[in-house]
Amino acid sequence: MSRPGRVGTLAVPLLLAALLGLAAALWTWTRPGDPALYPGPADKPGVEIHILDNGFHTDLVLPRAALLSRPGPLAEAVRTLPPGDWVLVGWGDARFYVDRSPVQSRIRDGLRAVFGRDNPSVVMLDPELTDPRRRFAPAGRRSLRLSAAGFAALDTRIEAALALSGGRARLAVARPGDDARFFASRESFWIGHLCNHWTAAVLNAAGLPVRPARSLTSAEVMATASRAAKLDRTARQD
Repeated sequence: MSRPGRVGTLAVPLLLAALLGLAAALWTWTRPGDPALYPGPADKPGVEIHILDNGFHTDLVLPRAALLSRPGPLAEAVRTLPPGDWVLVGWGDARFYVDRSPVQSRIRDGLRAVFGRDNPSVVMLDPELTDPRRRFAPAGRRSLRLSAAGFAALDTRIEAALALSGGRARLAVARPGDDARFFASRESFWIGHLCNHWTAAVLNAAGLPVRPARSLTSAEVMATASRAAKLDRTARQD
């Protein structure tokens, strides 16, 4: 017969081992992509997009014409922007993401955004006049070619993030002297759903495989884009 003390002694390491195994599984888990969406057929036109990394945050750069080609609240929001052939699209906390004051003066607000729950969020739409390949250095940019169906799915995922009022995206902030517009989002910002998680989810909607837990960091989102670009090049050579 086992002694109660012996059972209790074994229970703790077994529980720790189980928790470590669960954490490892979550860290390495990959949400599969959709081969029907990405990579697109080599003999059909695609849609070029770019992913930007500033060291901790990622944004998408999407062609304005492609965004306007699909009717809906997102296209209507894009129509309200100042001129620019490209649109930077990002997502973040409704206060921290919008604030342009020095980061070191906003540490407390940053902690609130990360470790709080159900923080309001916004979708940023920022028009860009210059071709992203000339405007942004390769070190902080990745370029992808999406299929038409993949871009449509990406567009739908971004639009789904918008909080609508009367069927239209609701403008939350328009900063003075800045072309960027921030529209209210229905999603919550917190440690389990940060800006890079959001970018990864949008790319996954377009057909790319992603590692959700690792997408905590911008480096993982860029690695996702690099793997996808390699996959596209391989498909074109076959």
